[in-house]
Amino acid sequence: MGDFMDKKFAGDPTELRAPFIYKDEEAIDKPFRMDQMRRLFAYMTLFPRLGWASLAATIGGIAVSLIAPYIIGVTINAAIAKHDVGRLVGYGVFLGALYIANFVASRLRIRYTNWLGQSVIRHLRGQLFSHVQALSFDFFDKRPAGSVLVRIMNDVNSLQDLFTNGVISSITNLFTLIGIVIIMLSLDWKLALITMIIVPIMLLLSTKLREMMRRSWQVVRVRLSRINAHLNESIQGVRVTEAYVRQAENQTFFQGMNADYLDKFRRAVGLNAIFGPVVDFTGSIGSALLFWFGVHMLGAGGGLSVGMLIAFANYTGNFWTPISQLGQVYNQLLVAMASSERIFQYLDTIPSVASGAEAENLPVLSGEVRFENVAFAYDTKKVALTDVNFHVLPGQTIALVGHTGAGKSTVINLLARFYEPTSGVITMDGHDICKMNLHSLRAQVGIVLQDTFIFSGTIMDNIRYGRPDASDEEVMQAAREVFADEFIRELENGYHTEVRERGSRLSMGQRQLISFARAILADPRILILDEATASIDTHTEHMIQQGLKVLLQGRTSFVVAHRLSTIRESDQILVFADGRIVERGTHGLLMGTKGYYQNLVEAQYRFMA
Repeated sequence: MGDFMDKKFAGDPTELRAPFIYKDEEAIDKPFRMDQMRRLFAYMTLFPRLGWASLAATIGGIAVSLIAPYIIGVTINAAIAKHDVGRLVGYGVFLGALYIANFVASRLRIRYTNWLGQSVIRHLRGQLFSHVQALSFDFFDKRPAGSVLVRIMNDVNSLQDLFTNGVISSITNLFTLIGIVIIMLSLDWKLALITMIIVPIMLLLSTKLREMMRRSWQVVRVRLSRINAHLNESIQGVRVTEAYVRQAENQTFFQGMNADYLDKFRRAVGLNAIFGPVVDFTGSIGSALLFWFGVHMLGAGGGLSVGMLIAFANYTGNFWTPISQLGQVYNQLLVAMASSERIFQYLDTIPSVASGAEAENLPVLSGEVRFENVAFAYDTKKVALTDVNFHVLPGQTIALVGHTGAGKSTVINLLARFYEPTSGVITMDGHDICKMNLHSLRAQVGIVLQDTFIFSGTIMDNIRYGRPDASDEEVMQAAREVFADEFIRELENGYHTEVRERGSRLSMGQRQLISFARAILADPRILILDEATASIDTHTEHMIQQGLKVLLQGRTSFVVAHRLSTIRESDQILVFADGRIVERGTHGLLMGTKGYYQNLVEAQYRFMA
């Protein structure tokens, strides 16, 4: 099952679903990069007080751990060997005080390092979320929502152990190791060298293991990302799955992905599990060498006392412990490396649509819009618009019609500057929108989509989303203008009714009416209605036409509609085909030309008949 994602699904029902492999989710095969780790650790400098408090507690604990073995050796030589009870009690009290100090230092270190780690994680997740929200539409076009969710949640969470324990632990172990080496060399350099002769062998073995572990954890992160992407899609498309009775096939596919992730995770954990025993085994060899030569030196009168040999033995035991723990920290670094590369890949993504350094705020618009030789392509193989030209006067209503894929939605995406034109210029009141501040532009452009999005919360909150500072009365007035007030008041809590995720308790028509109220409340200078009445029944549509007249009055409006009866009164109709404007004019004028538009209208009437 481990190769489930890599095999061809010949004869298997899951072959109807393609593996979730995306370019940005491929396994990252890069060497360990210190510059990236420095960038990651730089986040700790944002919280200097917690950092210094953690470091102070850590240094205190290191000092105690280095002093204690030496005091034990002195106690054996000066008190136990000479049967001096008074000195034994004195040394015992001193050692007790050291261990109490170590306990206090450890508690403080754990507290401050956890605060520090959680503060870093909170800041990093907030920064990543903020950056992702600022990215352009083309970024999301290429990535499933589940993949983005993994970056913000799972990848950031995987750094938690590193920040809450790994960094301070590595500092502790590194300084402890250096201190032990210095003390051992000062006590007996020959015995110290004999003890540490096994270190090169351990380093040789661990280097290969570390490389294998790095690759394994990178694969684990990719597999988890694929599971989340599939899970998100499955939840979003659950109605389609049930409608086509695809639950069994979907479950089989998910179980395959799940088993594949488990297999890769077991491999990574298995490699981690080998590292500790390797260090322990080499450490036991070093300890055996210590006692072999130490006992020989005692018998040969080499100047080594029993107390110092015991102290040496304690230092030797403490010597291998930080090496083993540093290996575990390195494992955390490998996991962090895979996650941080993916996080920084997002953070380093520059929005393709953004306000330039010299961008100016767009003044209050009158509503004049001009497209001059505008062309656009979503990619090199998909040209959406070619040489589009039109001029819209303030307050006019412009209808965009044409078959699916003709270029209508691309026009409104460019108007709202969700994308930049490949060539040509788009101006509003004579201002090139590509040179204007993005926020000042979108604050004056309102959009009502066919698939309107309703957020979790109350109806009042959703309508107010168009203008957060609006009063309750202004919200209700906006709802009345589009005839949404009646059905809202019939709900158990009226405007304060919780609509649940994506407005699941509301009908499609009700959700659309709320989006109309949201747009009216925002009071944009330019209004875009993208199939805005497609989800509303004929009776409801007739009701909101009066509200639309209020909404459209005094505003430049662009209306995309397949239901051609809704655009008869437009000031100008632009007919699109294959990314070009093939006809333009009023409804009456176009109906007399016996051209593309007339064919669309007659075909629709025949279909309705």
